[in-house]
Amino acid sequence: MSRSNQRRTDPPASDRDVADPDSPAPATCTVRIARRGGRGEAGARALERHLRETSGVHDVDVSFRTGTVRITYDEQVTSERDLRAAVRDRNVSVDDDAEPTGDEGTSRSELRREGAFVALTFAGMVTGLATGWLGGPSLLMWAGYGVAYVFGGWYGLVGAIETLRHRAVDIDLLMIVAALGALTIGAPFEGAMLLFLFSLSNTLQHYAIGRSRRAIKSLVEMRPEQAQVLRDGEEVTVPIDDVAVGDVFVVRPGDRIPLDGVVADGEGTVDQASLTGESVPVPKAPGDEVFGGTINESGSLEIEVTRQAHESAISRLITMVERAQSEKAPTQRLIDRLEQPYVLGVFALTVAAIAVPMALGGEFAGTFYRAMTLMVAASPCAVVISTPAAVLSAIASGGRQGVLFKGGEHVETAARIDAVAFDKTGTLTRGDTTLTDVVVREDGVTDPPTADEVLSAAAAVQARSEHHLARATVAAAEDRSLDALDARRFQSVAGKGVSAEVDGETIHIGNRSYLETVLADVRIDGLEAGFDRLREMEAAGKTAVLVVRERDGERTVVGWLAFTDTVRPDAAEMIADLRSLGVEHIVMLTGDNERVAQRIADEVGIDEVQAALLPEEKVETIEALVERHENVAMVGDGVNDAPALATATLGIAMGGAGTDVALDTADVVLMGDELDKIPYVLGLGRKTRRTLTVNLAIAFGAIGVMVGAILLQGIPLPLAVIGHEGSTVLVSLNGLRLLGFRG
Repeated sequence: MSRSNQRRTDPPASDRDVADPDSPAPATCTVRIARRGGRGEAGARALERHLRETSGVHDVDVSFRTGTVRITYDEQVTSERDLRAAVRDRNVSVDDDAEPTGDEGTSRSELRREGAFVALTFAGMVTGLATGWLGGPSLLMWAGYGVAYVFGGWYGLVGAIETLRHRAVDIDLLMIVAALGALTIGAPFEGAMLLFLFSLSNTLQHYAIGRSRRAIKSLVEMRPEQAQVLRDGEEVTVPIDDVAVGDVFVVRPGDRIPLDGVVADGEGTVDQASLTGESVPVPKAPGDEVFGGTINESGSLEIEVTRQAHESAISRLITMVERAQSEKAPTQRLIDRLEQPYVLGVFALTVAAIAVPMALGGEFAGTFYRAMTLMVAASPCAVVISTPAAVLSAIASGGRQGVLFKGGEHVETAARIDAVAFDKTGTLTRGDTTLTDVVVREDGVTDPPTADEVLSAAAAVQARSEHHLARATVAAAEDRSLDALDARRFQSVAGKGVSAEVDGETIHIGNRSYLETVLADVRIDGLEAGFDRLREMEAAGKTAVLVVRERDGERTVVGWLAFTDTVRPDAAEMIADLRSLGVEHIVMLTGDNERVAQRIADEVGIDEVQAALLPEEKVETIEALVERHENVAMVGDGVNDAPALATATLGIAMGGAGTDVALDTADVVLMGDELDKIPYVLGLGRKTRRTLTVNLAIAFGAIGVMVGAILLQGIPLPLAVIGHEGSTVLVSLNGLRLLGFRG
């Protein structure tokens, strides 16, 4: 089953919530665990099986290399404390002080301990080597090598034993056996150097992974711990966890905004770059939304709280990036599956490298030495670390730019996109649609209304709707200070129109499709003239709707409303950037009329226009695009485009900082609404794919060259150790380069 088809069978999370409002959403916790040099895929699978058997657990993802266990569970059945105990039942050390938001305190302590072990290994190795060269006491030489073997092999031995307990083998066991083999044939220095470089590369791997996580931890530090709340006209310092929705707090120039809210009083500018990636401070006035963790640059603001601390945009961003970093990319999952058979193959090759020459009369010491060298050279350490080093860095880099990838697989998917579909309103256009024309039909209308009366009635009906045209209608009525009328029995037909009863009359407001379907069975006076006027307005590049009055069973066209929306100034540049990245086909999907849509498409350089689409027709269009191009991205606002976002190969939601549906439905969420982040997403995916290709080429190339040299001519064990561990360090550092990607 293709990914797109598979996703279509599951409705968006928001739809499921609506279908069953009494069903509690599952909770998710991230448990920090000690990383013992990698317990292997077998140990991870065993822990996953154990946790899945725990009552109330829905889903589990274990990664010993990243030091995380992510568990989705039912809070009514179990708790995070019980789940931590269940992890300990498998002899896995749990970091009780770490928080799911990314606290790395104990992880850094573990990293320092690993670093100390590496230093002791190096000191022991040098002591043993120097003592042997200088002819020093034999006891001192062996004491030095003993220190090197104990501290250099400690984490590897623990990991190997843990894996063997699950009747499996991994890279740790390969290294331990190779080191002991070198010791057995009288080459203690080679074994000590192997353990030193192996433990050093493991420590650097953990540092690389921790570095990408600490990039996200900086988000936590942006969130203030206290807020200046107004109580009885006075400012009171209150911990943010104690601030309730509806409270009003004060922020002054230079202060960080502690919680999400709406400006109640004051004007200023807010730097939202840390959350949305917007490079320019955003003006804020009463009624505008602000987000916790952003910086108030100018002006004193009084802000009414709309979300508690744990529900804020920055808290959701932190949680979802943490979750994304525990998700494995397809390449990583493939490598994990191949690790076990590959290691067994290396053991088999080593045994053959000993048995065959010995059967042919070869000398044991030289044969065994070459076999140990072969084992080291063929070990897949660099292969295993090549993918997580790159993908985790990419996710962290995106998070710092206000781009949230909801899993490693979506980073790889972004690299393959060759067609992009855009919603029009609010994506390619500003979304601040304005009412430009209120036209009244005068000929043939009994008791014709005035323009203000048409607008006032239309605003009363549209006040119940969230559509962008409805908001523009209501805003125009408010600008003209028209009396607010009451509307009853409101009805809406998605993508077509609305109706409601106002002052004893039913007012219908809709497009051509609304009148030809919803009102198809009734006679409407002035309909043909109404359609003619619609065509005139649409030819002028405007979006137009008819206003129909229903009185005493008679329906009459009484007027028209026309709207315009402006194209974003950077839309054309963004489309050009997508083409430079190799995107072959760009489509615009809209419920608007074809003339308006085509005018905008021509202005920004879009290949294909699909206009007058209902929400379900957008889904059908995306399905057709997937069949034609296979890898299709859909870009929308995450609200009315949720089904299409879920259907596309890659769903990209814009402006997700304040949108719950975007976080639930899309694969990638742009916390702000800057168009240049769309090429950034695809560019980062392609850069990550190139990095993965280079990493895998380095890893497999080093293995191939060394194994070939050993089999054809033979190379010393120290050279194999340097080649093996050097390639591991190199792919880790190459993956870290993605942290600096800016597009």
